[in-house]
Amino acid sequence: MWKFDFPWMFLLLPIPLIVWWSVPAWRTTTSAIRMPFFHEMAQAAGEEPAPGGVRLRRNILQRLTMPLLWVLLVTAAAKPVFVEPPVTHDEPARDLMLAIDLSESMSTRDFVNAVTGERMDRLTAVKSVVRDFVAKRKGDRIGVVVFGEAAYPQAPLTLDHDSVLLLLNQMQIGMAGPRTAIGDAIGLTVKLMDKSQAQEKMLILLTDGNDTSSAIPPERAADIAKNHKLVIHTIGIGDPSATGEDKVDLDALKRIADITGGQSFHALGNPQELADVYTTLDRMTPEKVKRETYRPQRDFFWIPLAVALLLLTLYHCLALLLAVLRAPRHEQVKGAAHGN
Repeated sequence: MWKFDFPWMFLLLPIPLIVWWSVPAWRTTTSAIRMPFFHEMAQAAGEEPAPGGVRLRRNILQRLTMPLLWVLLVTAAAKPVFVEPPVTHDEPARDLMLAIDLSESMSTRDFVNAVTGERMDRLTAVKSVVRDFVAKRKGDRIGVVVFGEAAYPQAPLTLDHDSVLLLLNQMQIGMAGPRTAIGDAIGLTVKLMDKSQAQEKMLILLTDGNDTSSAIPPERAADIAKNHKLVIHTIGIGDPSATGEDKVDLDALKRIADITGGQSFHALGNPQELADVYTTLDRMTPEKVKRETYRPQRDFFWIPLAVALLLLTLYHCLALLLAVLRAPRHEQVKGAAHGN
């Protein structure tokens, strides 16, 4: 589609006509000496005196070229552009952080592969399920926080999910310390997502124990997260009947989720059960993308401008050529007059 960015510039088209009709012709005067018998002297010298007033006359080439030049210049000033088909740019509308417990209790081999019957530790089961979950969230920025005795950022928020999966595979049990700091993990996530411009921010918190080493209580951290519009979904995979740190506090996880408007889940012993939790989360929070549509524009003001410059150059070249062709004939006429 063609359009002009400044169509009002075409109002300038009649200006030359207005000037021609309303502005008087330019006049100038020069000093002169009155001489008797001037015509007789000029005739004796073989010269023809010029008239006292000279009126410049335009040739047909000027009459055609000048209006066309003006139209081309005004057209260039109106800035013609070609609007290309719309282009849609997708941007993530949700930032999603995964907080994964790496305390020593994650080494418990109480998950059983339903197909092979092989027992695996909790972290291995979590990795396999989280890997599939990340692969489905192509439109979300995803980051990873790991926690044990303290919380650490493992992967920043990014659309490069391959890098997230690579860092996910490098996680090892105990690398963040033997104990569990749920409140610190929430607090670190709030800090990492504080400058996020996403419409929605979400944390999926996975742990198999209760909080034993946080500098900030988990529920207090949840209040802070709520104030920063961060929704927390919690997943407990520990044994509620266990004692000490190995006992997952499902009530505490539910309170954390309720404070921020999230959901609380529990999975134990079966990787498929854990996968069902992530499937439920995927269905609850479908991929959300903000689409921005814009139309690229290409400027073409240079075309009428280039045509005008070319036309003006051709006119002057042609005028110079005509002047050169007329010069010898004028000299011949002048020579013949002197011979007489």
